[in-house]
Amino acid sequence: MDFSLTVDHSTCIRCGRCVKVCPASIFSLPDKRAQVELHHKENCIRCGHCAAVCPTFSVKHSLFPPEKIHAIDRNGLPTPEQMMLLIQSRRSNRAFSNKPVPDPWFDLILEAAHRAPTASNQQEVDFTLVTDPEKLRQIITITADVFSEKVKRIHYPVVGSLLRTFAPHIYTLANRLNALTEMVRNGKDPILRGATSLILIHAPQGSHYGRIDSNLAYQNGSLMAESLGVSQFYTGFVCRAIDEDKKRRINHLLGIEGEIHAGMALGMPQFHYPNYMDKEEISVRKI
Repeated sequence: MDFSLTVDHSTCIRCGRCVKVCPASIFSLPDKRAQVELHHKENCIRCGHCAAVCPTFSVKHSLFPPEKIHAIDRNGLPTPEQMMLLIQSRRSNRAFSNKPVPDPWFDLILEAAHRAPTASNQQEVDFTLVTDPEKLRQIITITADVFSEKVKRIHYPVVGSLLRTFAPHIYTLANRLNALTEMVRNGKDPILRGATSLILIHAPQGSHYGRIDSNLAYQNGSLMAESLGVSQFYTGFVCRAIDEDKKRRINHLLGIEGEIHAGMALGMPQFHYPNYMDKEEISVRKI
């Protein structure tokens, strides 16, 4: 993408903030009496740090014109106590009602997820929102089918005997997956737990940081969902099945060409948790 990047020296106060925040080291300020200099502008990763940090709007980046730069009222930000309470109250609530999540709330959840940081500001993360009940049912079925195939492989006589001896945890997992697939065959939903919607987060194939970026996006979206009172949980079973499935059945079902790395099942809750619990004592190594 073509862009222009300059500094208006008539308004620049030489504070040096742009020098300190630029991850590509494009800006330099030899001393307070000199002007800010620009080097190797082609290395710009288009993050906008320079334009966001400039107190006098002297950094002129064509990708971030004035209408894209917004002042932050830090008095309106949640307090640390409010933020901690939101985090403490966040739970994987799987007790969904039949009431759909309002579309404007999806917009907020997806915007929050989209604003998560990405490696080198590549912004390669994309989202697929599934609300079609039939598509959700098919995702449940495919997930169960993948696990059923895995269980059959694990239970091959020779393989099963070796696993029971040398990797009993895998054999135990196979029994759990077998119980899960049996529930699906009996018309139950242990996969999405009756969620009325699903957000899948994906990146292009071959993206070196796609999995990390996708899961950072999930965390942002999950906290926004919690603030809205939307119940949600991480779809670990679905993501595991996607990783295991060489046929890429969920990708084909939804027309997703890239790699799916994270998923969030959502719905309006039957109730909210009135309490939060303390976790085990935190373990921190200070070196």
